[in-house]
Amino acid sequence: MRATSLGTDTSTKKNQGIRSSLAGFFGSALEYYDMYIYASASALVFSRVFFPDSGATGLLLSLATYGVAYLARPLGGFLAGHFGDRFGRRNIMIVTLLIMGVATFIIGCLPSYAAIGLWAPALLVLMRLLQGLSVGGELAGAASLTLEHAPAGRRGLFTSWLVSGIWFGYILATLAFLWVSSLSDEDIQSWGWRVPFWASAVIVVAGLIIRRSLEDPKIFHEQKAENAIPKAPIGVLLKRQPGDVIRVIFASFLLVISTTVPVYGLTFATNVVGIDASVVLWITLFGYATALFTQPLFAALSDRIGRKPVLIGGNVIGAVAVWQFFWAVGAANVPMIFLGIFLSITIAFACTNAVYPVFFAEMFNVRYRVSGMAIGLQIGIVVTGFSPTIIQAISTANADSWWPAAALTTVACVVSAIAVATAEETHKTPLEELGGYDDDRGAVKEAESAL
Repeated sequence: MRATSLGTDTSTKKNQGIRSSLAGFFGSALEYYDMYIYASASALVFSRVFFPDSGATGLLLSLATYGVAYLARPLGGFLAGHFGDRFGRRNIMIVTLLIMGVATFIIGCLPSYAAIGLWAPALLVLMRLLQGLSVGGELAGAASLTLEHAPAGRRGLFTSWLVSGIWFGYILATLAFLWVSSLSDEDIQSWGWRVPFWASAVIVVAGLIIRRSLEDPKIFHEQKAENAIPKAPIGVLLKRQPGDVIRVIFASFLLVISTTVPVYGLTFATNVVGIDASVVLWITLFGYATALFTQPLFAALSDRIGRKPVLIGGNVIGAVAVWQFFWAVGAANVPMIFLGIFLSITIAFACTNAVYPVFFAEMFNVRYRVSGMAIGLQIGIVVTGFSPTIIQAISTANADSWWPAAALTTVACVVSAIAVATAEETHKTPLEELGGYDDDRGAVKEAESAL
């Protein structure tokens, strides 16, 4: 009877692990489909639709609206962390999905500057802020849920499906804008750019269907049943593990490469070098599609040899590869651009992207895991959101040079690698012992009472 019960529990856990991986996959696909169609529209369309009277600064303002969402992400991280740790990971995942879906659909419906004046960019910024709130909590909630459901020894692989969903979303977004770029300029400006935003509703429906079937992990239910969940998870987090929050902030700089290469790279190639937008989109699509295959391999490798070697290796490769990529873009050498996207995205970024969600989540105690990951991650990647704007400003001041993009990315990768190197290895640590789970619970209560 005991064996049967154990088998049922194991089967149920594995089933929930698969479901949580799928839920994270589709949620990430939506979040980053929405983020990337916005990034593409910022680079290719928005300067003329929402900032037509800004002249040469129109592109800079358009890219700045892309970065605005990153200001809201820390607040989204705080909110999602508090409610995710207090009331469950599943509920916060449903809320973040809905916020992103609604905000993205509304962007597709916004009137242009020519129709309503300054209200157009103001509403655009407001919707972008809502997108930022959503993304601020999405990954931390999904990573915590999947980590806590995943089978022992396969936490990296299961959690990596969250970020594989990111590439799937990027691929869909790139295909959508390949279609948009095939339209006439007049059609693009009037209605063509809106279609990808409206199409996001399909992913929202699929994601909601899967997420409603999820359950919160057993380890979370046990903590809740024992009244061990603190009333102020963030406060206890900052009392108990402030060093790990800081470590996540700096380790998050690894994500800079995900905007400097495809977002700024697209802008630089089309607006400065003069490469046809459809060519650059196909190159980007190649990088994303091949990363779908390499990421699970790197995640599985981290389950075998550890999180730190894979993360540090990816950062080091990325710090070097971006120079080759941007040199190739500046030289308009298309075959070498393909090589550059392969090295920087398919290899370097795939290494880090596949592993950082499980590594960050494993740092923290179950009682405040969502808070720890969400807050550290979202504060850290504020730099990521504004990196295209910072690079654009420096590049413009230096005769439209490409080196600022490569230099900023290299610095970010080195900082991330150093932060990762200072952390503890967690790939073999039992779920129940992550983040000091076995510490005296009285100390946690004492930390909370001191707030």
